[in-house]
Amino acid sequence: MRIPQTELYGHALQFYGQPPLENISLSEFETFAVDRLKLLKTIENLGVSYVKLSESYSKKLEVEFKTLSFPYRPEADDRKTQTGPNEVEKRRKDHISHFILRLAYCQTEDLRRWFIQQEVDLFRYRFNNLHPKQKLEFLHRNNLQYDTISVEEKKSLLDKLVNSSYAVSGITVEDQDFYKVPFQDALDLVRTRKVYLKAGYVYIPHQDIVTIVLNDFRTRLSKALALTARSLPAVHSDERLQPLLNHLSHAYVGQDYSIQKNVGKISLEQIDSLSGKSFPLCMRQLHQSLRENHHLRHGGRMQYGLFLKGIGLSLEQALQFWRSEFIRGKVDADKFDKAYAYSIRHMFGKEGKRTDYTPYSCMKVILSNAPSQGDNHGCPFRHSDPELLKQKLQFYKVSPSGISQILELVKGMHYQLACQKYFELTHNIEEASFSLNHPNQYFIESQKVLGGGKDIKREMDTSQRSQENGVAKGSVSAREAPANASQDLAEMTEDLDSFFQDA
Repeated sequence: MRIPQTELYGHALQFYGQPPLENISLSEFETFAVDRLKLLKTIENLGVSYVKLSESYSKKLEVEFKTLSFPYRPEADDRKTQTGPNEVEKRRKDHISHFILRLAYCQTEDLRRWFIQQEVDLFRYRFNNLHPKQKLEFLHRNNLQYDTISVEEKKSLLDKLVNSSYAVSGITVEDQDFYKVPFQDALDLVRTRKVYLKAGYVYIPHQDIVTIVLNDFRTRLSKALALTARSLPAVHSDERLQPLLNHLSHAYVGQDYSIQKNVGKISLEQIDSLSGKSFPLCMRQLHQSLRENHHLRHGGRMQYGLFLKGIGLSLEQALQFWRSEFIRGKVDADKFDKAYAYSIRHMFGKEGKRTDYTPYSCMKVILSNAPSQGDNHGCPFRHSDPELLKQKLQFYKVSPSGISQILELVKGMHYQLACQKYFELTHNIEEASFSLNHPNQYFIESQKVLGGGKDIKREMDTSQRSQENGVAKGSVSAREAPANASQDLAEMTEDLDSFFQDA
């Protein structure tokens, strides 16, 4: 049944349960999608650079809402403003653009994970900006009928509610509602011991109900993306939409580090020196472990091998690098060629499905394939014991005050921000001019700082230059052919390219 627009956009916020059923132009489709992706990209970058919901975070995000014409003022009504779209038009854009990006980001687990995280952060910001009355109205509109406890029960539990609820005093207990919710719906609050738990129920102050709503939103969105993925064959059959959706879905990681711009510019002799100056901590510890033990397990080889590929190691160099190190341990040259060389060629897209694997982003390192006993991969800020991390940072000559700052960020689960702080401390700069989201980005930014703004340089011989020029010309020719055949698509994705080319 089709819901009237007045009812669908009657509230500043929604769970996106009802898909849009109207017809829109391809131009509007593109504009809405690109604008929402810009908004989600801003949320990702701010989440790395600032503590979420802090004053600086909120101010910068509000500017982006205004710029991109998304609804951001809870007190706004439907009256036409002096300039720009009215509130209903903004809510319509919010609604449609969300569903467009669902199509683009339902395709793989990594894409779904990224999309859910940014949408949840966006939802959290907007829900927290609602007035208490609007929050209650939102709960009722979405059938989240959590029971408030009676005044008598509140009085009988007063001491327990004060002692177990964060930032709640006897006075605030009297002034606000408490919700009685099954504990499995509030596991985050139970885990952090922020609520009173009794007989399978938690008692949540109104100010913390956002945690329950976010869990509900995350669950609904996760299920919706799985359902959307089933409809992809029909969507992909539309030649107008498929190229744009694919383009959108690959934009979140910023630069594609699988495209080797620096092939041959790094020699194997430089790696030891570079690991101490320009490698992020995750890669530095992998390199150190490889040098000490002459071996890395599969997870470490993939994470470190793809990183080295991204900074410029050719396939021939990679084979030489791994062979020379492994044969210093318990692996002879014959065993290396039989057991390990294939996986390195596979990594470069020369074996198997011939997939050209992309170096891991920070989100992939943090969220997937957690290290177990004996492993060295993963993110040290996420996966290391705090005491072990402290020792590591001391060994690498990070100052005591710097270590305290990093550990505080780790404690708050701001792992990428902790890595960025490590970058600032080890490069002697006050504040990094970028938002860190990729180990290879760390390396490139480090080389810029150390080289006075210039990328690393190593003279290549004439044959290398002519070979690279030939490859470059071939790539340009390959790009130009489809571009001429589909001029409309080129124009359609131009805005997106310009926005993400420096990401």
